[in-house]
Parts: sequence; C-alpha cells; structure tokens
Amino acid sequence: MAHEVARVPKAATLGLFGAWLVHDLEELATMPIWAGVSREHAAVAIGLMGGVVAAASVAGAVTGGRSRFYQSALTGFGAHGWVHLAASAATRGYAPGVATSPLVVIPFAAWARKRLRAAGIEPETSWAGLALLPVLLGAVHGTAVLVTRGTKARRASLTR
Repeated sequence: MAHEVARVPKAATLGLFGAWLVHDLEELATMPIWAGVSREHAAVAIGLMGGVVAAASVAGAVTGGRSRFYQSALTGFGAHGWVHLAASAATRGYAPGVATSPLVVIPFAAWARKRLRAAGIEPETSWAGLALLPVLLGAVHGTAVLVTRGTKARRASLTR
C-alpha cells in the first residue's frame, strides 16, 4: 500500500483571504480615526490589498499550498500581525488591527504553516517579495490618495 501524502486543506489556502478580511474589517472601522485618513481612502487601500491577498489565496489553493506567492503572503500576513502588536505597545494604546492580530492573524498564519508542513511542504518565503511589501503598501495608499482626491473634487463641485 502506497504511503498517502497529506493534502493541504482549502481552509489553509483560501482561508488566508477570510482571515485577512476579518482583520481588515477591524482596520477599516478604526484606521480613519487613528491614522487620520478618510474612510474612502481606507476603503480603497484595503480593497486594493484585498485583491492581492485574494490572488495569493487562489494561487495557494490551485497549487495545493506550493505557490511561493501564497507562502510569502502567508508569512507577510503573520509577520504583519506582530507589527500591529508592536505598534500598540509603542503607542501604549490601541492601534488599528491590534484586536484581531492575536486572535486571528497570528494564529491563522501559524496554523496554515503547520498544515503545509503536515502535507510535506516546507514553507518557503520570497524574501525579495517580502522586501517589496513597503512598495506595495505605498502603491495601494498612493492609489487611494489619487482615487479619493478625485472623489473629493467631484463632491465639492456638486455642493457648489
């Protein structure tokens, strides 16, 4: 009888998007107040990042967890949970995302990595990809500025 290789559950791949969504709903609710950006800006930036996370999750599902894009996104997601905890500690108070980081982000990332290992996949991270994370964050927030600037101008012209 051949030894059966464990499979990576879809919850570990597609679940990345679900865990991200729970976490980013907290950020959407609190980022505008805490970071001084408009709700529209936060929604656009979060929506754009959601597209990236969704693509990584699907790449993980299609490859059975073997996609380096998925594995890097999973690693980045888990690490970013620790950044939220550090931001909260540094400010000695609430920081957007700190409530769901220890409850959703960090545990999900650890659980998914454990599922990968159980399936015989040693998670690899593209460190070059992770190094581009600040560029990606700048791009989504820069795009949000451009999109919401147009929205503010249209709104102002309608109220004249």
